[in-house]
Amino acid sequence: MRSSSLVVVPAREGRAFPLSAGQRIQISDVEGGQVGDVFAFVRDNPTEYHSAAHTRAHVDRLFPTLGEQFVTDRRRPILTLAEDSSPGHHDLLIPACDPARYAALGVGDSHPSCAENLHAALVPLGVSVDVVPQPINVFMYVQVNTDGTLSWLPAPTRAGDAVVFEAALDCIVVVSACPQDVVGINGGRPTPLAVELFDTAG
Repeated sequence: MRSSSLVVVPAREGRAFPLSAGQRIQISDVEGGQVGDVFAFVRDNPTEYHSAAHTRAHVDRLFPTLGEQFVTDRRRPILTLAEDSSPGHHDLLIPACDPARYAALGVGDSHPSCAENLHAALVPLGVSVDVVPQPINVFMYVQVNTDGTLSWLPAPTRAGDAVVFEAALDCIVVVSACPQDVVGINGGRPTPLAVELFDTAG
């Protein structure tokens, strides 16, 4: 595969990446223990986007696994999890953090969030969206307990662990290095993610 230049997504920020069908995007945890919120929109019609709920129905699973197809709110495949060198914990249950979430946690409305990162990342592409879809939370370890409760565990990734998605449609992928430092998913210390695009799948 021939790759483009590496882009580092700074801790607490987001970046957008246009992809063509068949192109691959690799997301790497630079220092380890960092969650990434991944959003995907159809490039020529961003009102169609990856839907976690539709994906769960499509694959009959709560959490993503290697080879999984992620589908849009119109039930069309948009991404496939093509490679995974991480421990394999990724989440499809938890929405993106937003100002209201941090206000509820007692932090205040000036705290960075994945929802705000999404909107900011799309600005350079001249794209705006009216919704913040539930993301693919790569490297995020949410455990479903026998009593139905959820445990939010620290991301178990090590430096250099990575996932690779292949685009099934021309799309825009947004990657946010999650700013969450109150709940322990990032070990209380958000760190960067690295993103690399590959021109072909083979």
